[in-house]
Amino acid sequence: MDWTRGHTIGRGSSATVSAAKSIWCDQVFAVKSVELSESQLLQKEQKILSQLSSPYIVSYKGYDVTQEKDKLMFNLMMEYMSGGTISNAIRKQGGRINEQLIGCYAKQILLGLEYLHSRGIAHCDIKGQNILLGKTGAKISDFGCARWVDAAERDGGGAAGSVEQIGGTPMFMAPEVARGEEQGCPADIWALGCTIIEMATGRSPWTDMTNTASLLYLIAFSGESPEIPRFLSLQAKDFLYKCLRRDPKDRWTAKQLLRHPFLEESYSNFMITQDFVTSSPTSILDQDIWSSDSMDHYLIRTASSVDTPLKRIRELGSNSRELNCKWNDDQRWITVRSSRSE
Repeated sequence: MDWTRGHTIGRGSSATVSAAKSIWCDQVFAVKSVELSESQLLQKEQKILSQLSSPYIVSYKGYDVTQEKDKLMFNLMMEYMSGGTISNAIRKQGGRINEQLIGCYAKQILLGLEYLHSRGIAHCDIKGQNILLGKTGAKISDFGCARWVDAAERDGGGAAGSVEQIGGTPMFMAPEVARGEEQGCPADIWALGCTIIEMATGRSPWTDMTNTASLLYLIAFSGESPEIPRFLSLQAKDFLYKCLRRDPKDRWTAKQLLRHPFLEESYSNFMITQDFVTSSPTSILDQDIWSSDSMDHYLIRTASSVDTPLKRIRELGSNSRELNCKWNDDQRWITVRSSRSE
């Protein structure tokens, strides 16, 4: 495929996401790019995304390797979502989203998670910044931390012999993840609960926390859960209680939550009336414990490789870096001719 690269949508410490279009049909899509020599995580994301097909997950468009400015670049092509992220929608709506629209987005995210979990995949980084919006509503994006939770499927997916790591965004991590014990489908449900709190309040699910290590210790060992907003309806509160149970075995599954009374009203015909922007926005907050780039996630080794939970948390805190997102309106286009496509 011959395509042209447009303005930058987002930029992290290594990966850059740009708008792009085919020179043959003017089809617009998004391209996530990183130098080929540093593309291991992006290639993993490509392998997972290429096996998915759901109206609630950003569509895979292919990949290629190009040479640009004397560098070989690995490019992952995806559906372009004109509405930006849920984090941007929060900001546009004055700092919080109304409960009916939260229910709409929650149902669409859950439908995406049910699909992923039924295929043995955990997303591992659900948050407002990784949910993109378009004319049909919300879709899950950014599979840089995604993993197979079934060993046989994972090995079949080409991850045999790889060292398992736990990663994601600390503010949205489940207790078992913060302890470095496991990261599976129940952790996505906890993160959904945190994302709903983010939508409802426009704030962190954990308030007054600015230090990564202290935050992770709180999540891992305090026995506490994020505070549920008092102004939500009883059904919304109960829904959150089901998501934010500290024991992953007690959390409801995506399939169970889709039958919860909070979502029993059909939102399929609900008209989403937000004014969507043309490029994806940055996160509403810039603290390092909120932000993570798809190619620079917070990683923690498994329990067998680190002596104590506290050491794991300290290691995670020391490895965390603030994402420096830069958004611009540079409309210069660069023609790229691919050397390989799929």
